[in-house]
Amino acid sequence: MGNYFKKMIRNFDYPLFITYIVLCLFGLVMIYSASMVVAVNRFEYASDYFYRKQLTNLAVSIPVFLMATFFPFQNYKRKKLMVFSVLFMFVMLVLVHILGTDVGGAKSWIKLPGFGSIQPSEIAKIVIIVYFSSVFAKKYEAGNIDSINKSIGPPVLILVFAIGLIMMETDIGTSFIIITTSLAVIAASGIKFKTFIKLSGIVSIAILAAVTILYIGWDTIMTGSRQGRILSFLDPFAYAQGSGYQIANGYIAIGSGGVKGLGLGNSIQKMGYLPEPQTDVIMAVISEETGIFGTIIVLGGLGFIVMRALYIAMNTKDPQARMLAAGVGGVIGIQTFVNIGGLTGLIPLTGVTLPFISYGGTSLILLSLALGILMNVSMFTKYHKNK
Repeated sequence: MGNYFKKMIRNFDYPLFITYIVLCLFGLVMIYSASMVVAVNRFEYASDYFYRKQLTNLAVSIPVFLMATFFPFQNYKRKKLMVFSVLFMFVMLVLVHILGTDVGGAKSWIKLPGFGSIQPSEIAKIVIIVYFSSVFAKKYEAGNIDSINKSIGPPVLILVFAIGLIMMETDIGTSFIIITTSLAVIAASGIKFKTFIKLSGIVSIAILAAVTILYIGWDTIMTGSRQGRILSFLDPFAYAQGSGYQIANGYIAIGSGGVKGLGLGNSIQKMGYLPEPQTDVIMAVISEETGIFGTIIVLGGLGFIVMRALYIAMNTKDPQARMLAAGVGGVIGIQTFVNIGGLTGLIPLTGVTLPFISYGGTSLILLSLALGILMNVSMFTKYHKNK
């Protein structure tokens, strides 16, 4: 065990670790700045309430990150661990429909007395990455990775059930992230291009069926708040006093910041124009207060993590390591796109957090876990490359 730690520390990925810490600390500062007014005026809390809560979340996240960093990723292939992880995921995804609370039109949170709230769909993101990587690594090593019925079908069926439960919440943003991340893991699994095209066709048919059901049951499935997100995406300023209120004011915040920004703490839009500026629209406050400087820190840092993950995936010979790196890079990159895309009007706003920046304990802790897994893969890859 001592030799293992020495080997790993000798190959520690400092650029990845420093980027993680910088993003978390920058996010902590911006959460305090973004939330200080809304904490007092809307919730009647102390001005540093959300800052202190996120500081606690970070105090949990860093040890989780370090534990994942030094936990050998090969252990995720153990059958008992895989079965427990998948069962735990499904238990939580079912419980949220029984015990969950509705937030912003989605029943995605379970309140735990004394511990705050937990979002089961965030658990599903990481479990699916680890599970897919482990299962497909075994199939690759057995030489039957291209069998859709025997190798690809069962894991995809588990994915379908998980997505079905998440869509029932309804959390469309997280569902999209999990589906696309799963495809990234499968693409890195070593399957033939022909097999991947067939699988993509099956997924496309499933998505088309879901869209058809959504169209037929539009009035039943799409409540007022859900329809509002679509309409405000199409023309936010036409609904600026209703469903488009947050995104319209997000545009104003981004435009007001310009190149230099208004200065840290000087955001105008956080004074009640953005309902919860510390969550999914925190990038609007960052742009308004810090201008292009803060934007580069956030997007540059997240972009570096994604590119680092892809580099690790392409430079490792271990199939499980390759898929884990692709999955972690995929989930962070896709989630960043969904968040920024919603804020800038490329796609509808979904309420998805900005990785390591937005307020939220479940997201921060589990993404820290995912990044710790990537760190372990990185150290393993460097060790075998330099051996």
